[in-house]
Amino acid sequence: MVKKKSVKQPKTSPVRKTVKRTAAKQTRARNAAVKKTSIRKGAVTKPARTKVTKKRATTTKKETPKKAAPKTAASKTPTPRQAAAEKPTKTTLPPEPRAPRRKEPRESVARIDQQIGQLLQQRGEWIQRLAQGEQPALAKELTATSPEMLTKLAESVPGPIDPARLSIIYREILSACRASIRRERVAFLGPEYTYSHLAVVRHFGQSVQMVGVGSIAAVFEEVNRRHCDYGMVPIENSTDGRVVDTLDMFTKLPVRICGQIELRISHALLGMCQRNEIREIYSKPQALSQCRNWLAKHLPLARLIEVTSTTTAAQLARDKHGAAAIAGVQAASHYGLNVLAEGIEDNPTNRTRFAVIGTEAAAPSGHDRTAFLFEIKHEPGSLVQAMLIFKRAGLNMTWIESFPDPRKPRTYLFFVEIEGHENEPVVRRALETLGKRTARLEVLGSFPAIEEEIS
Repeated sequence: MVKKKSVKQPKTSPVRKTVKRTAAKQTRARNAAVKKTSIRKGAVTKPARTKVTKKRATTTKKETPKKAAPKTAASKTPTPRQAAAEKPTKTTLPPEPRAPRRKEPRESVARIDQQIGQLLQQRGEWIQRLAQGEQPALAKELTATSPEMLTKLAESVPGPIDPARLSIIYREILSACRASIRRERVAFLGPEYTYSHLAVVRHFGQSVQMVGVGSIAAVFEEVNRRHCDYGMVPIENSTDGRVVDTLDMFTKLPVRICGQIELRISHALLGMCQRNEIREIYSKPQALSQCRNWLAKHLPLARLIEVTSTTTAAQLARDKHGAAAIAGVQAASHYGLNVLAEGIEDNPTNRTRFAVIGTEAAAPSGHDRTAFLFEIKHEPGSLVQAMLIFKRAGLNMTWIESFPDPRKPRTYLFFVEIEGHENEPVVRRALETLGKRTARLEVLGSFPAIEEEIS
């Protein structure tokens, strides 16, 4: 037989047992008393139900009974699906678009900048290696600021940057490469912020040592004495024509033209006072001459005073009440002057051509000019015969200017510029023929064609 396992009852605590025994004794005593009473009266009553016992037993625990909530249809426990349906839904907004990563473009641009710097350093190392080795001439050629070369470089790299702006960047790169070998000294009619100073910056870049002097003659002297490598002098203006001081010095000192640049000249009226308070106007003679019609119309009562440079005029306008200056806008920003009027030159296409002078000839660039001066004999048709030489050689004449010889009265020199380089056979033969028919012939130099202004 299979023995049935006895089910163990849960143990009752001693307190509960005592309560139950006490309640049972009270119930038996009450029942006995009721029984005696009923026997006396002749009625038998049933003993009290154990419900009271249970009630007393529960009250002894001193527990507060919970009030049952009234049963309604809503008080039923909802299912999980109903609970999810009845739960109020939150309004969810669409996710915000992610902002573009800023770090990645910055890293790309920084990497490009680093590559540019590395390539520039490599170029500088190559130039130093050539200059210190056996090819110094090649190093000089690779750092020359030829306008044709700059234009080709800029146009060979298409992109959003304008080629004219790229040529300015290349000019500064070449200037820095030359300075890595030896820093050149360039003399100009100073001080700074004159048009000659701007011409130096446009042609040589910022890496040269600029030496401002007080006159055009001093520029020639600095170059002739080898105190400076180059000089920058104005040679002609589209309004006033030739610059006498420059042509005069070419007849006296054996310097050579090795480059040229043309600047657009725009004058401005600068001062610290109002226009109706101006009593004196300072500037160099050329600037006053180029603005004479505008001054006669707008400031007829102002006294015009000539000074050595437009920069000196700007300084006087800054320090003197009732004074104004005619100079460039750059001088206004440098000396803290107000621009009272802009573009006051009479000729809106006003330009000045500057010559770069030195002691060495420039190498051929393929697009050159050659300048020279000569004195003809006092014979009928001598000037015509000189001009026919270039006609027969097929050489175009781009400039001619007569100038009185300071050493001989009633004698004139002729400054001429033709296309081609003096080392080209056709140019060399033409100059040899001209030398046989003139009293004096001096070749001033060959140089690349006009380097147009980049504004």
